[in-house]
Amino acid sequence: MRILKLIWVPAVLYAFLFAGCAHGPQAVSTSAPQAESLQLRLVSDTTGSEPPDVKAPESPSPYDDYTDEEESLDYPEEGAQADLGKIADPIEPFNRAMYEFNDRLYFWVLKPVAQGYSKVVPESARISVSNFFSNLWSPVRLVNCLLQVNPMGALTELMRFWINTTIGVVGLFDPASSEEINLQAQDEDFGQTLGFYGVGQGFYIVWPVLGPSSPRDMVGRIGDYFAYPISYLDPWYVWSAVRGYEVVNDVSLRIGDYESLKDAAIDPYVAMRDFYVQYRQKRVEAKGTKPKPVGESAETRPSPTGPMDRIFPLNREEP
Repeated sequence: MRILKLIWVPAVLYAFLFAGCAHGPQAVSTSAPQAESLQLRLVSDTTGSEPPDVKAPESPSPYDDYTDEEESLDYPEEGAQADLGKIADPIEPFNRAMYEFNDRLYFWVLKPVAQGYSKVVPESARISVSNFFSNLWSPVRLVNCLLQVNPMGALTELMRFWINTTIGVVGLFDPASSEEINLQAQDEDFGQTLGFYGVGQGFYIVWPVLGPSSPRDMVGRIGDYFAYPISYLDPWYVWSAVRGYEVVNDVSLRIGDYESLKDAAIDPYVAMRDFYVQYRQKRVEAKGTKPKPVGESAETRPSPTGPMDRIFPLNREEP
């Protein structure tokens, strides 16, 4: 009996270990092909058929009929569309410094002044002031329509100036853009005229206060200056004060546009540069402003200044 008691304890331990090994997790085999062949044999034994083919039959591809002839199709190259939004920027450090200066000028000076001005002057009055200055830009648009061989655009500007100056009370109102008359501002300037005759934008440059520009647009500004009646006010500080008031009034109607574009950009400087270049190129390609479709509301009509001038109010060359 003493011997049985000594044998009983190891026997129970041996049985417990044996049961744990029999029902515990199996070790992962390093021989994947053997496990796969074993699985196929088990399936074969249960179904009584040949092991299924692991590789699925190939289905006909829609590209089987592709031939080398399709390679000869004239697809647009990647650079064709990229050129529209790219411009040489050899003085980027200077441009970035000027961008930061203009950015601070806007947020520290121009925007607070425009916000204070908007609280004092009602929006309807500010819109009338904007219409007045837009009417004064008519000679710029008229001359550039003629230079771009656009007689219909020139006639439109001439009729707009006559209607808005008389019926619109020296331009304070814009009856020419109403649904009944439907004469839209042509949005032309001398920089666009140079582009119309094939002059490229050149390199990108940011001027303090004036904002983004290019050599072509800077030359165009000289023409705009001499065609804009306000430029002939004397002495010079009178012209500067009137021009400054025009900018403040314009910004008061567009607060938030510049902020929205800046906040949505990873690099605001690059975003402004690409947007400016594309915008100017599109304006060169456009032939004035077409009449709005019948039934289109006034709120959806294009602004006389365009979206670019809303974002760069200091860079406005003409409405």
